[in-house]
Amino acid sequence: MSPTHTEFDVPAVVESLDEVQDRFGAWWDGLGIDDVRLRFGLETAVAEIAANIVEHTRRTDQEAGRRYTVELDATEDELVAVLTDNGLPADVDLAAVTMADAAEESGRGLALAIAALDRLEHRHEGGHNIWTLACSR
Repeated sequence: MSPTHTEFDVPAVVESLDEVQDRFGAWWDGLGIDDVRLRFGLETAVAEIAANIVEHTRRTDQEAGRRYTVELDATEDELVAVLTDNGLPADVDLAAVTMADAAEESGRGLALAIAALDRLEHRHEGGHNIWTLACSR
C-alpha cells in the first residue's frame, strides 16, 4: 500500500466506527495535506456513511457476519473513499435526501455527506452496497 492508498475491512458493528475514524486519521496524516476544510468534509462523510451501514445492518438485516470495507485513495484531482458492505440492498434515492428537522434524533447522515462532498454515489452490485464518496482537490 502506498501512503495515498489504504484499505481495511471491519465488522458492521458500532465498535467499528472508532476504528474507521482512527484509520482515516492515520491515512490523512500520511498524505501531508494541510486543508482542514477538505479533511473535515471527507472525514464527516466517511463517518456518516459508515454509521449508516452499521445502523442499516442493525435495524433491517441483523445477519451475523456482516462486514464492510473502507478504501481510501488520494489522486492529483480528488480524494476518494469507497465503502462496500455485504448487507441487504439499501433502498436509497440520493436525489430525494433532505435534512431532518431539528427535533429529529436521526436522519441527517446522508444530507451531511451530500453537503460535505463533491460526489456521493450508491449502487448495489454483486451482493454488495457500494458507496463512493469524493472531494475535489
